[in-house]
Amino acid sequence: MSRACELTGKAVMTGNNVSHANNKTRRRFLPNLVNVTLISEALNQNVRLRISANALRSVEHRGGLDAFLAKADAAELSQRARLLKKQVAKKLAEQTA
Repeated sequence: MSRACELTGKAVMTGNNVSHANNKTRRRFLPNLVNVTLISEALNQNVRLRISANALRSVEHRGGLDAFLAKADAAELSQRARLLKKQVAKKLAEQTA
C-alpha cells in the first residue's frame, strides 16, 4: 500500500534535516493518512478509504463524499476513487432524469 492519499494524491515528500551547525541530512515528510469510512448518499453505501487528515477536512467542507468527488480532478484520484466518482455521477444523472 503506497503512502498516498486516495482522494487528493498527497504523497511522501523529501527534504533535509538541518542541524544547528547547518549539517544537512535527507529525510522524508510523510502525509498524515487515516483509515476512514465515508458515506456515499447517492450510492447508499459506506466506502472505506485511506485519506489524509487534510482531505477529510476538505470532504466535510464540500458537503460530503459525493460533492467532493463531483468537483475533484480525476487525475489526482486513485483508481478506486475514480470508479466511485463514475458510479456517483451515473447515479446522480439517473436521479435527475
